[in-house]
Amino acid sequence: MKTSTVFSIIAFAFVTLLSTNANAQKFSKLDKSPMDASAYPTSYKDANKLIKIVYSRPQLKGRELAKLAPNDKVWRLGANEAAELTLYKDMKLGDTSVKAGTYTFYAIPGDKAWTAIVSKDLNAWGSYFYKKEHDVARLSVPVTSGTESLEAFSIAFAEGDGGIDMHLGWGTTRVVVPFTK
Repeated sequence: MKTSTVFSIIAFAFVTLLSTNANAQKFSKLDKSPMDASAYPTSYKDANKLIKIVYSRPQLKGRELAKLAPNDKVWRLGANEAAELTLYKDMKLGDTSVKAGTYTFYAIPGDKAWTAIVSKDLNAWGSYFYKKEHDVARLSVPVTSGTESLEAFSIAFAEGDGGIDMHLGWGTTRVVVPFTK
C-alpha cells in the first residue's frame, strides 16, 4: 500500500473521530422547575403502588403564592406540564368513583378552600386548555397553614382515613386531598 493511501486512511479516521465528538448529544441544563414524582406506598421497595403523581416543582424565589397560583383560577398544580395522576386501583374523590387509569390533576386555589380536579385530559401543558366538561371528579378541600415555609411546591402521600391523603404544600399553605378505596 502506498504511503499516501495509508496517510489518507489515517487522516480520514482522525477527522471522523473528531467530528463524532463535535456532534455529540448536547444535554439541556437543569430545569428551573424540575420534574418530580410522589407515590403511595412511599417505600421504593414496594412496587405495588396505589397512586402516583408526576409534577414540576416551581420555587417561590421571593414571589407570592397568590401570584403563581391565583385564587379562583384553574392551576396546573406545579409548573410546565399539568400534573399527571395515575391511580392503580379504582378510588373515590369525595363521593365520585374514579376508575384506575391516568388523568390530569388540576386545582383551583382559594383562601379558605381549594377545589381538587381529576380530569380525563392527558398531555396538557399548563392549564391553558382545561375544559370543565372533561372533569371526572371534583372535591372542595380546606386550606390550612403550616409552621414551616416550603420554598418548592411539594406533594407527598400518607395513609388517611379509609384511603390515601395527598398533601400539597407551598409556602405555608397546606391542602390535603383525600382519596378513598
